[in-house]
Amino acid sequence: MATMLAVKTPTTLAAIRAEALFVSAVQAGDAPTPDQVRRAVAETLRRLGVRGCAAQLAGEFGDHPETAVARMTWALETVSTVYAAPSALPAPLPRPLALAS
Repeated sequence: MATMLAVKTPTTLAAIRAEALFVSAVQAGDAPTPDQVRRAVAETLRRLGVRGCAAQLAGEFGDHPETAVARMTWALETVSTVYAAPSALPAPLPRPLALAS
């Protein structure tokens, strides 16, 4: 009997951020702060662009699949935590429109 695992699929933006973090110099063992993660993601995207990050990521999975899976898992989890959506606040009530005379 197969067991189904619940897997949260990242949004496109989260996946791009995780790819950038994956190919950055930041290491999981460094226990980076949220600011360090945001800075690394921004700098890596600026330097390589989205396609450059994807290309380097693919190369790492091809060259080092045994470590790439663990690093990508870390990158996805870290991005999910650092860029977590703010708690949903109730939308402000619409204000009545002023009528021009």
